[in-house]
Amino acid sequence: MSEFNGQIPSAFDPFADANAEDSGAGSKEYVHVRIQQRNGRKSLTTVQGLKKEFSYNKILKDLKKEFCCNGTVVQDPELGQVIQLQGDQRKNVSTFLVQAGIVKKENIKIHGF
Repeated sequence: MSEFNGQIPSAFDPFADANAEDSGAGSKEYVHVRIQQRNGRKSLTTVQGLKKEFSYNKILKDLKKEFCCNGTVVQDPELGQVIQLQGDQRKNVSTFLVQAGIVKKENIKIHGF
């Protein structure tokens, strides 16, 4: 019988280097614009991931005035402050944030449908 002296490779983790850097999620600082379906045709648009130094209430006031809809700022334990607007305002919010200079276009992620 011959002896095998080769090394047995350890378990290979293809995502090891991805997990080493800040888990990838927070490294790019994306602003997420989502839609949530309520009941029937009613929907809710949420904006999450804006920087902390911005005044959420002032942004909300401008969004409400610009799009003629109601909204609120909600404090979430995981996500921090989230802006909620009535209706499907995803495209409007993304163009508003870019034109106001709050976020660059490549840092906005639009989710839903």
